Amino acid sequence: MNGTVEISLLKEIMVQKNKMKKTMKRFISYITVILLTVSSLMAQVPEPAAPQSGSILLTGGIAHLGNGEVIENSIITIEDGKIGVIANATLVRMDFSQFDERIDISGKHVYPGLILPSTTLGLEEISAVRATRDFREVGGINPNVRSLVAYNTDSELIATLRYNGILLAQVTPEGGTVSGSSSIMMLDGWNWEDAAYTIDDGVHITWPRKRFGPRWWMGETEGRDNKNYAKSVAQITELINDAKSYHEISGDKEINIKLEALKGVLDGSQNLYLHAEKRSEMMESIQWAKKAGIQKMVLVGASEAYYLMDFIKENDIPVILGNVHDLPTRNGEDVNLPYKLPSILAEKGILVGLAYDGRLASSRNLPFYAGTAAAYGLDKEEALKLVTSNTAKILGIDETTGTIEGDKDANIIISTGDIFDMRTNNIEMAFIQGRKINLDGKQQVLHERFKRKYGGK
Repeated sequence: MNGTVEISLLKEIMVQKNKMKKTMKRFISYITVILLTVSSLMAQVPEPAAPQSGSILLTGGIAHLGNGEVIENSIITIEDGKIGVIANATLVRMDFSQFDERIDISGKHVYPGLILPSTTLGLEEISAVRATRDFREVGGINPNVRSLVAYNTDSELIATLRYNGILLAQVTPEGGTVSGSSSIMMLDGWNWEDAAYTIDDGVHITWPRKRFGPRWWMGETEGRDNKNYAKSVAQITELINDAKSYHEISGDKEINIKLEALKGVLDGSQNLYLHAEKRSEMMESIQWAKKAGIQKMVLVGASEAYYLMDFIKENDIPVILGNVHDLPTRNGEDVNLPYKLPSILAEKGILVGLAYDGRLASSRNLPFYAGTAAAYGLDKEEALKLVTSNTAKILGIDETTGTIEGDKDANIIISTGDIFDMRTNNIEMAFIQGRKINLDGKQQVLHERFKRKYGGK
């Protein structure tokens, strides 16, 4: 009897072992499939371009310089990552044989590379997946947070922006009242060290809301005051006062990383970016910053800047508009006011740049924001400044980029048509510091794949 039991137990053990082997085989198969899938997806991220190795000559292009000037038949030379000669081909004589590569771009349009400010590009991949969002830290006061070190050069979104002409981005942390410092990144590089263009260009403060809108999910139809507004402003004031006192201490002292991070804002070497939308909030944030002795500040968002133009101009504050494709903020406003706002502010003499406040994946539409501004009051060359030279001036990088001029970095895009028109925007070629970058992203790879599958041309 005991022998029979032992045999039954042995059989059961063997059965369980076989089940475990099958389970492990399935598990290994699943892991293999996942790894292969991830590998195939990563393969669709273009490899960064190699440094420029030879001189390049671009001939015949219609050059939009970004400073309002257009050269219909241009010659542009690129050497060692810099723009050399930019001239009218009908007025100069040049020995083309001295260049390693000559590219005929006759009839095509040449522009400075577009600049996207105030974005979470490289810090966010899939907005609905928390594990892919790295733009927000715990706590409300984080001036020491640096977007630079979290920037992911392998993001699939980067290629989709380059394809529409965006070559530089101000990668910005979000969340809390004092979010941290942004850095300006090139949209090409193996790692964040390679991609860094300007490190820690400024600190970002989201000014507290004075009033909240109605909570429709609770059946509310009226807004409500922010009871913590004064407390929140007091926290920012205390932070700045502490930073001033900290930096006045000479000699050895205990390092405070939060206060160390504000040094550039206090001495004027960095911008303070004030994110505010409403008229009263913009005014109070500017008044607060001036009282605190901040030398360089920028308004970001500024949807109600129309009602504060004289004050903004008087204080010489640049503005980065967050959303041109928006609805009016107040009842009774002109429905087209958001479209007209860049033109209205520019006519007032205010330095204006454009951002894309919305879904990160849609920020590639930045050139069409400028196109809307051109359709509603601005000359096209003036509209180009909104996403090139104006933004470069606001971010403090205008000495190296933002226009097509001699000795500036060769950040250039070439399109077969008007980049402001989604029907003709077709970027064929792009250079970042003279490196000819690969414009194929995931969408282009899939387009070619399925075109071949179905026999398309």
